[in-house]
Amino acid sequence: MRILIIGGSVFLGRAITEEALRRGHRVTTFNRGVSGVDLPGAEAVRGDREVPEDLDRLVAGREWDAVIDVHGRVPRVVGEAVRRLDGRAGTYAFVSSISAVSAFPASECDESSPRFECAPDAGPDDGDYGTLKAGCERAVEEGFGGNALIVAPGLILGPYEDVGRLPWWLDRISRGGRVLAPGDPDRAMQVIDVRDLAAFILTRTEAGTNDRFLASGVRGNITYGGWLAECRAVTGSDAEFVWADDAFLLEREVAPWTEFPLWAPDSPDFAGVWLPSSAKAHAAGLSCRPVAETVRDTWAWLRGIPAGERVFGRHGIDPEKEARILSEWA
Repeated sequence: MRILIIGGSVFLGRAITEEALRRGHRVTTFNRGVSGVDLPGAEAVRGDREVPEDLDRLVAGREWDAVIDVHGRVPRVVGEAVRRLDGRAGTYAFVSSISAVSAFPASECDESSPRFECAPDAGPDDGDYGTLKAGCERAVEEGFGGNALIVAPGLILGPYEDVGRLPWWLDRISRGGRVLAPGDPDRAMQVIDVRDLAAFILTRTEAGTNDRFLASGVRGNITYGGWLAECRAVTGSDAEFVWADDAFLLEREVAPWTEFPLWAPDSPDFAGVWLPSSAKAHAAGLSCRPVAETVRDTWAWLRGIPAGERVFGRHGIDPEKEARILSEWA
């Protein structure tokens, strides 16, 4: 197949490109060339999807069997790509987010759960991330004349992660010592490896699927304590976990999800954070590897980056704040 990947060089886009090339597809990537590295074997077209002239240059004289849009976040911008690619590809696969579901993360959800209200031509200031993702889905569903495949992932982990969640924990635990650990170690999680998600998206794209899927891991595929224990095992660290309860951390203004990546306190706001149903996607071929493999392979990638050059975005607690809270907990 001839596949255009809008993105194609960072994290999920990279994984999709790698898998597509491995399967023997002819791949074109379209990106600005500032965030990642082009993979050998793919045709790289430089351009900014927000610049109409760049989109016109991309489609001039080209057609594909399918398009996979990895990084669309603004409905109006996604709609511009859809209009130009309509008739030049048979399938438009759009990577959305579980955050487009209005009940998430407070409640369980599946494909029948309502999405946020957002127009397909909404601009960047017309809502938050989840709301705009819902509008992007509608821009594809309503604007593309061929097959519209929507995949809304949950929490994605794995090698080349650019968000910094698992990499931050691996880096922190590798340094050893007393490590402040948040909440209940038995809290069940639900995560998916980026490579498994990429394989599912490609398989459904190859089939010309016209449908929408929530795609996350298997419910309870690891606990929070088990996840951190896997980080300790692969790094060979002597880390000693000191588990502090949710209320204690919230009283000290520790930010859920970011200061301790993937920490979701036991509260109504996060009651469904690890409960999205991926049953439909699993029935359609989604297969998930053990989380331990994801942790191992992510550490193998991360350890090749010098410690001073590791970037975790806005994730991770300040060392001084962690030390102070450890002292207060003791």
